[in-house]
Amino acid sequence: MDRLTSMAVFVKAVDLGSFAAAAAALDLSGPMVGKHVRFLEERLGVRLINRTTRRQSLTDFGRAYYERCRMVLAEAEAADALAADQLSEPRGKLRVIMPVHFGRRCVAPILLELAQLYPALELDLSFSDPIADLAEDGCDLAIRTGNLEDQAGVMARRIARQRMVVCASPSYLEMHGSPQQTEDLGRHQAIIYRRSGRVIQPWLFPRNGQPALEVMPVSRLRLDDLDAIADAAAAGMGLAWLPYWLVRERSQTGELVVLLPDQPGFLYDVYALWLQTPHLPLKVRLAVDALAATLPKLMT
Repeated sequence: MDRLTSMAVFVKAVDLGSFAAAAAALDLSGPMVGKHVRFLEERLGVRLINRTTRRQSLTDFGRAYYERCRMVLAEAEAADALAADQLSEPRGKLRVIMPVHFGRRCVAPILLELAQLYPALELDLSFSDPIADLAEDGCDLAIRTGNLEDQAGVMARRIARQRMVVCASPSYLEMHGSPQQTEDLGRHQAIIYRRSGRVIQPWLFPRNGQPALEVMPVSRLRLDDLDAIADAAAAGMGLAWLPYWLVRERSQTGELVVLLPDQPGFLYDVYALWLQTPHLPLKVRLAVDALAATLPKLMT
């Protein structure tokens, strides 16, 4: 007899509570279900189920073996599904939640290109800065930046790193001078990013072998929109600390000047998160792979 088939019959008999119920569910005869269980018992040399005319119950070993069989069968199904994925294409709805600016400017174009490649793939994209609950919100995938909290049952893969830079307009620098080191930042006006109802976060600068240096610049402008901060910096209103991908074009045209060139930029990690599952759906796997392959090129 095939051992994997016998394991499946044994698990079904335990799940349904009787050989008769398992036989009906699997379209087998009752005696055949018994043969599969006895095959396992004889192979293992130990009893799995105590059987009487009125009831059946797992032995202690049978209970432990049952849990292992469930894991083996789940892995076998995942392996079969993986093989099937290679012969198919992603289809159905892919629901992704992502930060507003990073999602709109960096993530969404990659996913839209993926949807163009696979006509059977549907996209449901949500742009939201608050942290999402994958299970509660029914999301297949979440994109988050910064430090992650440990979450049971959630898998994470780093797919990019955002480099933060200090920048200002030529007009501001002509009037106020250019900071040469982080200690000079306190003598300048800054434009601060602040989410509604949240404490203002300091600007961070990496230091070798030490925690990042935290700088809380002086500011009279606090905005909750990164594009608006870049606009205000370009208008000469002060220094801004922004992701390089957001100011790259303005830097190339001279509208903004990236400051402190000798100071390495702080790197904010970008993660893809999904619920743990024995088999990652093809649509999720392809999306994560596409993001991991393309996003780092956009960050430089």
